[in-house]
Amino acid sequence: MAIEFLGMVPLILITLALLWQVVLVGYTYTLAGNAADEGARAEAVGGDCAGAALRHLDGAWAGSAEPSCSTSGGMATAVVSVEVPVLFPGVGGLFRVDATAGAVSEEGLKP
Repeated sequence: MAIEFLGMVPLILITLALLWQVVLVGYTYTLAGNAADEGARAEAVGGDCAGAALRHLDGAWAGSAEPSCSTSGGMATAVVSVEVPVLFPGVGGLFRVDATAGAVSEEGLKP
């Protein structure tokens, strides 16, 4: 029985590592989406879009983030690109996740 358990330990550890990586991918998508939403809201009222987006990212994800903002046709848009970490936040990157959000621009509207 002990031999069977020792044979299964690597398989169990690999499965746990893969599950953890899936969690990190999902969390990165969530963080990028929230940062894009906050950036678009800030851009809509004439605030600092990139600063707002970066404030809503955790430290390890903020280092690889690339926010960009624009306003056209009465619509404020923010795009945030974040790198998915490999097993530990702040270590390497598998691929980039892009999130886009928009908000109606409030600049120039009468109170």
